[in-house]
Parts: sequence; structure tokens; C-alpha cells
Amino acid sequence: MEERRSQGDSVLEPDVDPTAQATPVSADAATPDLTKTAAAIESPKSRSVGVTVLAVLALLYTFYFARAFLLPISFALLLSFLLSPLVRILARFRIPPPIGSAVVMLALLGILGLGTYELARPVQSWVAKAPATFAAMQEKLTKLRRPIERVTKTAEQVQSAATDVSGAAKTTEVVVKSPSLTSRVFGTTQRLLAAALEVAILLYFLLAAGDLFLQKLIKVLPHVKDKRKAVEIARETESSISTYLLTALFVNIMEGVVVAFAMYLLGMPNPALWGALVVLLHFIPYLGPAVMALILGIAAITTFDSTSQVILVPVTFLIINLFQANIVSPMLLGHRLALNPVALFVGLTFWFWIWGVPGAFIAVPLLATFKIFCDHIESLASVGEFLGTRDESERRAIVR
Repeated sequence: MEERRSQGDSVLEPDVDPTAQATPVSADAATPDLTKTAAAIESPKSRSVGVTVLAVLALLYTFYFARAFLLPISFALLLSFLLSPLVRILARFRIPPPIGSAVVMLALLGILGLGTYELARPVQSWVAKAPATFAAMQEKLTKLRRPIERVTKTAEQVQSAATDVSGAAKTTEVVVKSPSLTSRVFGTTQRLLAAALEVAILLYFLLAAGDLFLQKLIKVLPHVKDKRKAVEIARETESSISTYLLTALFVNIMEGVVVAFAMYLLGMPNPALWGALVVLLHFIPYLGPAVMALILGIAAITTFDSTSQVILVPVTFLIINLFQANIVSPMLLGHRLALNPVALFVGLTFWFWIWGVPGAFIAVPLLATFKIFCDHIESLASVGEFLGTRDESERRAIVR
């Protein structure tokens, strides 16, 4: 080896014995057929799998990096599913779709503006009192933090003593300030207003256009079977999503009213604010109620001195939410979307990871739209079956 290196060979070049022979596992082992292996690698099936994996990865990166462009479009499409029935109702009274869309948009903006105006004062009051509120909460939680602080202080003393013994020089620590929670969740005010304006303008054009894009799609499709399938997918998607959004909005408003009344009876300040937060956060499955319970718990800690009153506030909300989730929603929604809980949770996590909090709000409608699309495409039928709930035959099999 030293002789080879002296002749100018690189030290990175491995030493290989050209006379070495590979020993088979057993005497009866078959000789590998490299021709078949190469044919399997170059087969259309193998190439299609590789292309599919690359296409999925490219699609994920596109969703992530183009979220500023895709999010307003997704919100506008979902709102068009929700408001299109209203435009068609106005069309029955011989109101043209552009005028009907303008009426619906003005009504929507008026409702949102009125709600924002009514809730602006409680929100400003709560934000103004936030420093004092968190200071009071920190003071009340001091007893719980004392044991942890003692352990931390002891660990710091041990680390300081070890540093002094070793004689290591103290280094300057640079702390990079991360963006605030508000900017991380909602973005900057300018970007938020720009996205809201984009959603409003695009929503109006979608409502005013009506079935224009569906008619164009039917016109360019070559086969009658594809035309019928496109109409079925569009109609079922619009019907399912609009019914789900309307029903979910009604259920959330009713629960918000009940929670606001319960918070009023418990002596919580700004009960209308908590009811509005319930209506908003309950569009996010699982995560929304958990965040709402946490917010109410923090507000209760800063409002009441009694531990029983503090615990009673989030517990009351959780009881109301359990009643709504297990009795009211199944009775009204039924199997409208037919999504199993595992797929729903994975979809919620995925869209939260890709698009953040806005993605969590629209995760359920997007997942339902994807399932409807899969149910009408033969090659994706297995994916649609995986996303669906357990049918009656599967229930009987589990019971047996």
C-alpha cells in the first residue's frame, strides 16, 4: 500500500484486489441474471413509480412555496361554493348574476364589517390589558413554578462551577429575535389586507361568472363520458361543500351563543368575544376546541381568585363542545363528507404544515373535495375508499 502511494496514487483511492472471487451463498444458488435486473429497472412500471414520486414531491414544494398565491384562490373557491346558491336564488327573481353577486358580496362585507366593529372594542380592551393580565397570571402561577426554578438554578450553578474549574473562556452568546406570534400566524398587516382584497375580487368574479368555467371545461373535453363525469364532480363538490359550510356555520353560531351565555353566567368579561372566537375556531377540527379551552383557561386565571371558578370555565366549555360534537353535529351533518377521523387528522396536520393556520381552516373542505374527485376517477378509487368512513359491512365484521 505504501509502495502504491509512493507511485503517485491518491490516498482516497481504495485498495482493490483484482484476483478476488465472490463466493456464492450456497452451492445450489442460482446465478444472478443481470439482464432481467436491468429489464426490471427499465420497465414502464418502474419508471412510472419514479415519475409519480417526483411529481408528488414537486406538487408538495409547489403548494408550500406558492402558498401566498394559492391561499386566496382556495378561500375564494370555497366561498363561491358557499354563496353560489344565493346567487342562483336571486337569478330566479330575474336578477342578473353580476348584480346578484354584487348584492351578496355587499351583504357579506356588511356582516363582516358590523361584526368587526362590534368586537373591536372588547378586543382592544383585552389587548390593552394583556401585559397586566399576563403579569397577574404569572404571579398566580409562581407557586407552581418555584420547584422548577429551583431545579433550573441548581443546574446553572453546577454548570457555572464546572466552567470555572475547566478554565474555559466565556463566549459571547448571540440571540436571534424570532418573529412575533401574531406575525407568524397572520402575517403582516399589509399582506393580510392584500390577500383579503384578492379574495373579495376573485370571489365576485367567480360568483358573477356562474357556470362559465364548467361550460368551457365541458366544451373542450372530447368524450361524452368525460363531460358527464366533470359535471357530476362539479355538482357533487358544490352541493357537499356548500351544505357542509352552511351547516357547520349554523352549528358554530349556535354553540357560540350558548358559550357566550354560559360565560356571562359564570361572570367572565366580554362574553360576546368568547362566543365569536368559538364560531371562528370551531372550523378547525380537534385543534380549534383545544386552543379555545386554553384561551378560556388563561382568561379565567386572570379573572378569578378561586381555583374552582378557574377550572369551571374551561370545563363548562368542554362539556358544551362534547355535546355539540357527539350529538348535534352528527345529527345535522350525518355522513355528509364521510371522512374517517384518521384521514381527517392527517389532512389537518398536512394543510397546517403546508399553509399554517389558514390551511387548517380550509383543511376539511379541501380534503372532502379531494375525496369526491377520487371517488369519480377509477385509478384513484382506492384513495377515496381509504379516506371514507367505515361502512355497515365493516361495522358488522368488527362486531363479530
